[in-house]
Amino acid sequence: MNNIAKFGFAVLTLVFVSQLSANTASKPATEYTKQANANVLKNLPFNDTQDFKDAQRGFITKPDTLTIKSDDGTVVWDLEQYKKFVQLDKSAPDTVNPSLWRNSQLLMQYGLFEVTKNIYQVRGYDLSNITFVKGKKGWIIFDPLISPETAKAALDLINQELGKRPVTGIVYSHSHIDHYGGAPGLVTREDVAQGKVEILAPEHFTEHAVSENVIAGNAMGRRAVFMYGALLPRDPRGGLSGGLGMTTSTGLAGLLLPTKEISKTGEVVTVDGVKMEFQMTPGTEAPAEMNTWFPQWNALWMAENTTNTMHNILTLRGAQVRDALKWSSFLNETIERYGDKVTVKFQSHHWPLWDNERILPYFKKQRDIYKFTHDQSVRLMNQGYNGEEISEMITLPPELENNWATRGYYGTLRHNSRAVYQRYMGWYNGNPSDLNNLPQEAVAQKYMEFMGGEQAVLKKAQKSFDKGDYRWVAEVMKHAVFANPSSKASKELLADALEQLGYQAESGPWRSVYLQGAYELRNGVPSTGGTQTATPDTIRAMTPDMLFDYLAVRLIADKAAGKVLSINIDFTDIDKHYTITVENAVLNYTTKQAESADVTLTLSMKTMNSIQLKEISYDDALSSGQLEISGDKKVLDDFLGMLDNFNFWFNIVTP
Repeated sequence: MNNIAKFGFAVLTLVFVSQLSANTASKPATEYTKQANANVLKNLPFNDTQDFKDAQRGFITKPDTLTIKSDDGTVVWDLEQYKKFVQLDKSAPDTVNPSLWRNSQLLMQYGLFEVTKNIYQVRGYDLSNITFVKGKKGWIIFDPLISPETAKAALDLINQELGKRPVTGIVYSHSHIDHYGGAPGLVTREDVAQGKVEILAPEHFTEHAVSENVIAGNAMGRRAVFMYGALLPRDPRGGLSGGLGMTTSTGLAGLLLPTKEISKTGEVVTVDGVKMEFQMTPGTEAPAEMNTWFPQWNALWMAENTTNTMHNILTLRGAQVRDALKWSSFLNETIERYGDKVTVKFQSHHWPLWDNERILPYFKKQRDIYKFTHDQSVRLMNQGYNGEEISEMITLPPELENNWATRGYYGTLRHNSRAVYQRYMGWYNGNPSDLNNLPQEAVAQKYMEFMGGEQAVLKKAQKSFDKGDYRWVAEVMKHAVFANPSSKASKELLADALEQLGYQAESGPWRSVYLQGAYELRNGVPSTGGTQTATPDTIRAMTPDMLFDYLAVRLIADKAAGKVLSINIDFTDIDKHYTITVENAVLNYTTKQAESADVTLTLSMKTMNSIQLKEISYDDALSSGQLEISGDKKVLDDFLGMLDNFNFWFNIVTP
């Protein structure tokens, strides 16, 4: 019965494995890539250096070196690996898109900055910024990064420079982990429980913070390795900017639950003498999100609703498609509520913007990048074009195209337009040939046969590569690799094509995706390590319903077919009672508990979480009376044997 732990989650180590020993070294930029990047340098307004002035404005101090470690000495954040080659006085290497290089140079402006009177930011300590608002007694902290270690280092920096102050409040702007995970590095749970620290968050924050990292967490986590280039060396041919920040920290993210949720736009809360008015923006960049207005300073915190890039309508790691129209609508509301008053706006990524005459045009362009993407994608959709075609056709007007703050460093016009199509029309493009098309391994075999075999394809694809047609080579060689994954020649040519596409990419995630793909084709896929998608705090914050939903997606249909069983579960500490049933190879649950189930478990939710987290063994829980089982224990064994365990390191660029 030790497999009772299968009720829980596969808790993966948070740090990534070290880079595999490379089988094939990265290649230099080709002449076609050099020319493509040179064209970027010619076509964009690089003589506009205002962003560099803004990124350095208000600078107070920074450490000479920035490497942050956990208590056991593990490095969780290392800016030094980038400082070796990303410098203000250096031009873009020919293996980096000059626009992305500019973004990286800006993101490397790290340290403690004054935003305006009583508002400070520490930047460059994680993917996101951490913001400190000075109250009467202490700090009110906005969005405390991913890792407790990086958050604590930022708090130490500001306390050392401006004088030590307690943390009196924390505000989570939204439900993504880089905006709450570091909170345990700032305050203790006891401080929160005793009312010493108030934690504010938008309505439904906890539900979304937990659920996003659970149901599809394994798949999202694996794809995040590609999105952030986790295994890539940090050098001119490897990982660079993530678009929003340089990369993600790798500490053990926590979750301190909010003490108050904000539910209405215009709601005013005063914490430690600081008056804050909130604008609710659900369904924009996150399902639960809010902006904050500081009327005493005419300062506006924009969460992640406006940054200095075009954001994602659909993130490459995977998520539900965001609503570009709603996003633009909320930004229009921001303009109407605060546009005539705001003198400084700041947010959870990038640098602030000052002066109303600059902020208002900025807001309009931020609003319009999402409205334009929505409206023009839908217009072309209604003309009969599909997502792929729309992404090839849509172009920005010059006023958005040449605006640095709407360039595609994180989201891109190409994949955002496809996301809009997906939101309205789904996966099917309307062509009957695509209704029940063959999966990629099956179709790859037939493509190779129809195209004259692998050797013929390799020769033709090499000619296309030599002409700089890397997108076509990537398409063709994908089929060659899926038809024969042991072919070193096919994998090498596909890797070469992906690599050049990565070198040309303006988007940090696009660069990472291409180069990570090339890396795994050349070096294989790791078998250990990974990223933790359901941290201990996340598991503890789960409701029983969330737990049972997760168990349901782990049910192996073949093992459950023909089986009928029922399990009663009584949670003693939360006074909730459930029945789990398996029938028709489907797991259902209900609070209308069966009078006579096959087996009954009686335990606290705390004990369930402890078993999941391996803080207590099943045997110890049973012998200590923390877990009681009555009825047919074999039914429980059979049920646990039906649950799948997800392999984090599934293949992506190979079958």
